[in-house]
Amino acid sequence: MPGITEMGTTFNLPNFVGELFEASPTDTPFLSMIGGLTGGKPVDAVEFQWQGYDLRDPSQRVRLEGADAPDEDNRTRKNVKNVVQIHQEAVSVSYTKLAATGQHSGANISGSNPVKDELKFQISAQIKSIARDVEFSLLNGTYAYPSDNTAPRKTRGLSSAIVTNVKDADGDPLTRTLLLDLIQAVWDSGGLKESVTATIIANSTQKRKLSDALVYAKYQGSDRNVGGVDVKTIETDFGTLNILLNRYLPKDMIIVASLDQCQPSILEVPQKGFLFYEPLAKTGASEKGQLYGEIGLEYGNEAAHGKITGLSTVVEDEDDEANG
Repeated sequence: MPGITEMGTTFNLPNFVGELFEASPTDTPFLSMIGGLTGGKPVDAVEFQWQGYDLRDPSQRVRLEGADAPDEDNRTRKNVKNVVQIHQEAVSVSYTKLAATGQHSGANISGSNPVKDELKFQISAQIKSIARDVEFSLLNGTYAYPSDNTAPRKTRGLSSAIVTNVKDADGDPLTRTLLLDLIQAVWDSGGLKESVTATIIANSTQKRKLSDALVYAKYQGSDRNVGGVDVKTIETDFGTLNILLNRYLPKDMIIVASLDQCQPSILEVPQKGFLFYEPLAKTGASEKGQLYGEIGLEYGNEAAHGKITGLSTVVEDEDDEANG
């Protein structure tokens, strides 16, 4: 069903009778698990940053009895930057369309029109669409911070932020060994410290591969709820990990994430907040308004996450699968 890019009228937004079903999926599990549109961290600039530091490698570091103080040994810090990106959409509905709720399109059919307020319906649909855009951006966004206003800001998504723990499958299928190698690399880098938020993110194809590689290999799993999202869990050598099915991640990729380090960062407009609707100036017999919000991703230490890219998206017969 196509959308329209003009004012909604009785001609291009006809009413129908019967129960209203939503054709597009509206789930945004990654966004929900890290705070949602209402649980972001406020920032006061379009560019925001956070800091990180590490400790020296452990050793049997001993001193002589009565020795002078050793040489100074201070730890440096590094900063990481990201930006909030603008989500802005508009809706416009004619006065006639708002009033003619009893005008139905088509033949005489028993039933009533469930949409009694066209403007509220269009605003609700736009909010759901923006949430899907945010979910996609926080996972897949490519960073851009232009020097002037001739190009938009773009937040860096989790997949593009990961540079330390990256494995290229080069077209091979996911195996238990490949997955556990990635999980181990993330653990060795200091990630997955919080078991409840340690998460494997996969789209539909790789989720099937996960089932073959882990569940059928007698790894014990259970269910739990994280941030309002019901997830399956799996026991590995490096703790219990959630398995998050996500339709917005590329089908040739798997991410292992420490979600305790992830949160949305939002830029609130004074007296309006984040992701608000406001009417626009009237120029005729219609109600017109816009939705507006600025949001980006704080992902913590990128080495606390990992990804496998270039995985095969072909699903083999069970008898032909090699699980490492």
